Amino acid sequence: MRALWNHSQKMLEARDLPVRIAILVELDAPDELLDAVREELRPKTAKAFVDVAVIEPGSVMRVDSTADAVVALVGSGTNDVSPTLHELNRKSLPTAVLSLHADCAELSRRVDHPENDVMTGDDARELVLGPLAEWMMARLPAKRVAVAHNFAFARRAVAKEAVKSTAWQNAAIGAITILPGTDMPIMTANQAKMLLQIAAAYGEPLGYDRVKELTAIVGGGFLFRAVARQLLDFVPGFGWAIKGVIGYSGTLAMGEAAIRYFEQGADLTGVLAHLREEATKVSSRAKELAADRGARTDAKRAHKAALAIERAERVRPTSEDGYIVVRESTEPRGD
Repeated sequence: MRALWNHSQKMLEARDLPVRIAILVELDAPDELLDAVREELRPKTAKAFVDVAVIEPGSVMRVDSTADAVVALVGSGTNDVSPTLHELNRKSLPTAVLSLHADCAELSRRVDHPENDVMTGDDARELVLGPLAEWMMARLPAKRVAVAHNFAFARRAVAKEAVKSTAWQNAAIGAITILPGTDMPIMTANQAKMLLQIAAAYGEPLGYDRVKELTAIVGGGFLFRAVARQLLDFVPGFGWAIKGVIGYSGTLAMGEAAIRYFEQGADLTGVLAHLREEATKVSSRAKELAADRGARTDAKRAHKAALAIERAERVRPTSEDGYIVVRESTEPRGD
């Protein structure tokens, strides 16, 4: 409980970090791209700042020294925007170049900017929601939660990264843990921290009551145990591999479900309720499969017993020392 509470406070601190984004616009940048960026990069709190300026051809634009990243909206790329981009790269300030209806490699050469930081597409909004969101998540690791909290377009990318990294951690833990039972507490603790990260990214309150509820539900390892009982029962002899799969797929499923519920408007309490329902379904399915397996095992045993009785009826004693075996295609013969 204390560990989760401390983690929730860290998430709150990370969420409250200040964020400043500078937007530079080339003279002929498409209006639809500018509109999409203006709509999605609208701060949700007073801790976020967005500065907008037009790039003057041939000049070097000054960017606030506290800026965390720069988003340059480019049209043709022929208005001598390179000097500004060079200066930003010299200062090691993360700078994304966005453009519509352009070839990424060609635009990268034209403006002399790293191709990994150049994003192009045909739909302005999709360009912001997809590539730009992922770029910000990758280039601003220390402020991912704050970016997601302030700019809704980045929430999914930040949450999915938290899910993916936690899933791989749990996969490794499940595969390499030697002592039986020691992996589950670590996996479920990681799960709980992951849900706190997702909740923080989506702006959910992380008070004591929420953390307590999270501890009670996820801390019990309900989802992992239900899946584990099901898989380990049906695939004996490969426990290490199965636990690794459980660690990855179980965490992935829980994280994706949480993201889906948050995006549907559920709060943390609602998400936990949904996950509890999912765990109940998994457990019920496991019991059904176990019962089905038991029935099939009983049927196999009954079939073997019937065969044994049939074979016994074909063997009849003829003397104290020998037997005659009755065959279907021959007459009885003795030794």
